[in-house]
Amino acid sequence: MKKKLLIILALFVSVLATSQDLSKIRSQYPEAVKSDEVSSKLDKELSNINSSSTPVLLAYKGSILTLKAKFAKDRKIKKEFFKEGVSLLESAVKANPQNIEIRYIRLSVQENAPKILKYNKDIEADKGFILKNYETTSSKELKGIIKEFALKSEAFSDLEKLELL
Repeated sequence: MKKKLLIILALFVSVLATSQDLSKIRSQYPEAVKSDEVSSKLDKELSNINSSSTPVLLAYKGSILTLKAKFAKDRKIKKEFFKEGVSLLESAVKANPQNIEIRYIRLSVQENAPKILKYNKDIEADKGFILKNYETTSSKELKGIIKEFALKSEAFSDLEKLELL
């Protein structure tokens, strides 16, 4: 009986810690796009994330790797970071295509990726998914982050931005 209680307690603590980490990551992600320092900090925090992690955390890890590519100096390293980041991000989308947060993360990466990389084929699909599912998103924190992103985004028209207000 004690053993079962300890296992349940450990799982509860693990879930609680993950949700707190996710909240911290969510709030820092928009700043990481603008700052090498913040993106490096998030990269360290996400260093233990791998393909067996939750898809949302995998998506954030992938997006941070694409930011490392943005801030890297060496062309070869830029390419390696970007390819790895996109691979992780696409794995997250494949694992949970109905997750609005993952679709927001991918949209943010695609919108900011240099056009020459041709990583922009899902912008319209992700934007449409966000617009369709925004109202039913239960997390106020996530809704606020998505709304803030969309209002600054070039992918959303003025009319679409009004839908999110």
